[in-house]
Amino acid sequence: MLDFFTIFSKGGLVLWCFQGVRGPAATAPVNALIRSVLLQERGGNNSFTHEALTLKYKLDNQFELVFVVGFQKILTLTYVDKLIDDVHKEFRDKYRNEFQQKGALGLLNGTFDFKDDFMRLLRDAEESSKVRAPTVMKTFEQSLKSQKTVKCMIETRGEKPKEKVKNKKNKGSKKDGSEAVAAPSKASAGDKQLSAAGEKEELTKDEILQKNREEFFRRHMKAGEKSRSPKPDAQKEKGKKPRVWDLGNSNAKVLDYSNSATNGSAEACPVEEFDPDMALGDRNREPGRLYDLEYESDDEAEEEKVVQNPSKPSVKKGGLGGMFGMLKGLVGSKSLTREDMDPVLEKMKDHLIAKNVAAEIAVQLCESVAKKLEGKVMGTFTTVTSTVKQALQEALVQILQPQRRVDVLRDVMDAQRHRRPYVVTFCGVNGVGKSTNLAKISFWLIENGFSVLIAACDTFRAGAVEQLRTHTRRLNALHPPESHGGRTMVQLYEKGYGKDAAGIAMEAISYARNQGFDVVLVDTAGRMQDNAPLMTALAKLIAVNAPDLVLFVGEALVGNEAVDQLVKFNKALADHSMAQTPRLIDGIVLTKFDTIDDKVGAAISMTYITSKPIVFVGTGQTYCDLRSLNAKAVVAALMKA
Repeated sequence: MLDFFTIFSKGGLVLWCFQGVRGPAATAPVNALIRSVLLQERGGNNSFTHEALTLKYKLDNQFELVFVVGFQKILTLTYVDKLIDDVHKEFRDKYRNEFQQKGALGLLNGTFDFKDDFMRLLRDAEESSKVRAPTVMKTFEQSLKSQKTVKCMIETRGEKPKEKVKNKKNKGSKKDGSEAVAAPSKASAGDKQLSAAGEKEELTKDEILQKNREEFFRRHMKAGEKSRSPKPDAQKEKGKKPRVWDLGNSNAKVLDYSNSATNGSAEACPVEEFDPDMALGDRNREPGRLYDLEYESDDEAEEEKVVQNPSKPSVKKGGLGGMFGMLKGLVGSKSLTREDMDPVLEKMKDHLIAKNVAAEIAVQLCESVAKKLEGKVMGTFTTVTSTVKQALQEALVQILQPQRRVDVLRDVMDAQRHRRPYVVTFCGVNGVGKSTNLAKISFWLIENGFSVLIAACDTFRAGAVEQLRTHTRRLNALHPPESHGGRTMVQLYEKGYGKDAAGIAMEAISYARNQGFDVVLVDTAGRMQDNAPLMTALAKLIAVNAPDLVLFVGEALVGNEAVDQLVKFNKALADHSMAQTPRLIDGIVLTKFDTIDDKVGAAISMTYITSKPIVFVGTGQTYCDLRSLNAKAVVAALMKA
């Protein structure tokens, strides 16, 4: 049974609605469909789930209409696709003249009495689903089992089935064929084996068993003789000895910082002297400003000249034929069909995959563009290729623009007014640059006047705490306490290795609240998305400490792996969280963006799969190499040939 069926324009005007059951109106699920699918250019799949409802929709691009049907997702209604197609066709045909003559005024002033037609189409669709004959089971005579005799199903003990013997013979023949040139002597051995197998079939059961036993013992005796070899005098000792470094210490107590009283003090991180130009890069930049990501592209005018120059001689040579050849790809006042777009979409899909967009995402993007353009009337002297390319560019820009903008500085100031620290947790797989980009974000926050406490919650990786300690020393050298009224702007909270990360994060947040820090940046250990114990530990850390922002750090080098990482990280956080509304990833930090040239597809894959914004982009090795995402620059790089 249907919950509702509604027809509305893309401008948001409801033309007709059918309410199938009593209950809440269709407003909330339809608004969710518009917000999450239609506005975000995610129309690759014509189905959408909202709470307990499944919504199916169809777009009419000629008259800018949307047809939506909703039903309970526990139901399996086979006639819904047929119904929505029939209603679409009937509604278009009935009110075509009104749409064409009056346009937008026809939608505003028109009355759409469609209830009787809809009920008739609904009855027809329901009856057509019942008319389908159930699948008839095969009789015994039609099955393969009936063709087998009783004799062929009886297996004698010690006798191998015929099929297996045939397969082994085939394998043996292939092997002999491949090695015939290298070792011709093996052919005679194969003949002996075949003749022995023929003799074995003529022997009795007891003789077969006796021969098999003798062959078994003979093989094992040969294997034992081969394995016996003279042992060397100097044999290596079993086990692996730990390496002792010259400047290291084997005493675990020396490496344990649990009882250290130096957490959060400036003495723990002495000021380090180094060249600031190496850490800052551009000295002419504006302090505290997060610049947009830039992409240097060639002038489109120059590219058009290069393309158009070869076509000029062909016009002179071919006369009218050349002129008609130029106009061959143009469409004048014609509705676009799927057949027109398929060749262009196929090339676009291959182009996106070559630019590092995940294959699954590329297919869905092209499918969404096809549904958006199908049936749309083209203007004169407009090519199909340019229309599809323009629609794809608009869709990509829309995907990269977040539904909810993450303004970290505004949120930090809001937390200051409530006299509490703003907590950010970084998570991601191994080696993507979590600690390095955490240091860059720390530098950006310090330049905006906020004090930062770094919580060293990576208690697993060797050198993780030392890496953060080095970053803290260098940041304090760039922003000494003397420049900030005697206040140390960045400090490190550490408890050594092998401790509970969730407990360290909780202690760090409490310490920051007592000492008046503005921001707490929590560094976590890298973990693969398939490692269930480590994902459970991450979910525990986030659930216990309730950070204000959870950032997933991913590198721009990945392709299909980006989808798998984000989906499984979100799923793990949802599955292992004890809260009724689990905390998921809030934003993305995209690293190593300077290593990919124009293969920027990972940005599209990550934002498409999560609908979360890319908050920061890492573009280099200095503290200033942090950017905000510029959607148009990324799309320009993506669409470059």
